[in-house]
Amino acid sequence: MNVRRVLAPNPGPYTGEGTNTYVIGSGTEALVIDPGPVNEQHRSTILETLGDRVPVMVLVTHTHSDHAPLANSLASHLGVPAAGFGPGPGFKPDRTLSDNDVVPFGSAEVHVVATPGHSRDHLCYLAGEVLFTGDHIMGGSSVFVEDMSAYMASLRRLQELSLRTLYPGHGPPMHDPQVVIADYLSHRLEREGQILAAVRSGATSVSAIVEDVYAQVDPQLHPLAAVAVRAHLTKLDDERSVQFDIETDSVRSR
Repeated sequence: MNVRRVLAPNPGPYTGEGTNTYVIGSGTEALVIDPGPVNEQHRSTILETLGDRVPVMVLVTHTHSDHAPLANSLASHLGVPAAGFGPGPGFKPDRTLSDNDVVPFGSAEVHVVATPGHSRDHLCYLAGEVLFTGDHIMGGSSVFVEDMSAYMASLRRLQELSLRTLYPGHGPPMHDPQVVIADYLSHRLEREGQILAAVRSGATSVSAIVEDVYAQVDPQLHPLAAVAVRAHLTKLDDERSVQFDIETDSVRSR
């Protein structure tokens, strides 16, 4: 299997150097993973990268605006289905994928691995011992998380897989997958401990926790940090460690 990365021209504080689109080939056929935002230059580069290979499908890991909006028009141009878990802003799948679905191409196949957490509709794609992780795991940075309980369960599920390389939605490939996954889990548990300590020390709001726990983080990223704090607090509330009111962003220790 051949993997080619096409970097979308959408750098920024939330996307790093840009979104990674992948063209993966086997024999004469290919798949496109995460075509990214609508951008004619990027679309042309994807088509050039496909070359003479016959496209089979355009896959989307999740429906965030830096990953999915180009999918439908690109798939229509190529005459193939666009596929993902479900509809979202700027994306409607021609084929809805579910956990354990298989997408064959050439002499290879991609297995769908449902990994909710970063978003409810997040999928990873497993080809042999290679995993295309979307935003579930990113090269060189932590991840924005909507549902922390689901996210950590998804990370633990990946620990059960035999993996050689991770190709993330942002950043470089990673060649020590289980070390990376363990580090992600450790980081989340460390953050959870810091958040719980902040609450027990008197922090009563999400904003106060962000100022305490994320003091060394670029203030531009504090809105995303607040989302992560809410996700952690929701998990801790479910576990009855804190009492969290998501409507008012207020919290107290139990």
